[in-house]
Amino acid sequence: MKKLTTTLAIITLCFVSCKKEVKEESATAKDSLAVKTEEPLIEEPIDSAAQMKAWQEYATPGNPHKMMADEVGTWNCDMTFWTEPNGKAEKSTTTAEIKMVLGGRYQEAVYKGTMMGQPFEGKSTLAYNNASQEYTTTFIDNMGTGMMVAMGKYNEAAKSMEFKGEMVNPVNGEKSPYREVYTIVDPKTRKMEMFDMKNGSEYKSMEIVMKKK
Repeated sequence: MKKLTTTLAIITLCFVSCKKEVKEESATAKDSLAVKTEEPLIEEPIDSAAQMKAWQEYATPGNPHKMMADEVGTWNCDMTFWTEPNGKAEKSTTTAEIKMVLGGRYQEAVYKGTMMGQPFEGKSTLAYNNASQEYTTTFIDNMGTGMMVAMGKYNEAAKSMEFKGEMVNPVNGEKSPYREVYTIVDPKTRKMEMFDMKNGSEYKSMEIVMKKK
């Protein structure tokens, strides 16, 4: 009887062990099937002449760059600021020297004046990307250590560009979206409006009216 019990125990152990091995093999096979190997994307071959043509078109200034070049010169800028919605307006004046750089591919503007009773200096760049067909604007100044970067497109009917970007609030360190509208009023007048967010709502935080000398 003792031998029979021992034999049955050994058979049971073997059965459980075999069942476990089959289960593990099945799980391994299932896992291997679950991992899908994606085929690498194969780009269609492009002949060297087509590549050269594409790069030449990308690097050649076009009509958008000519429009940017129309602004070359000295501009008087009347600036108005609002620190909060419906808040008291603050005024300032600067002068902008605008020029085209790198073979007429980019616009660079240097602003100098006073702001809140302090000497102010800022620099902006404007680019039109022939490949993406959109504008990029950047701005830095001596009132901070960050760079504002925004992208947008030109609306021919409205004669304006709308840019959207993000800036970091130095008070809380959080990013906040902003919007900028740049309007060609007439050949010698430009208007830039900036809209910030406060308590989840957009408000107009700055307006610059530029007059060409």
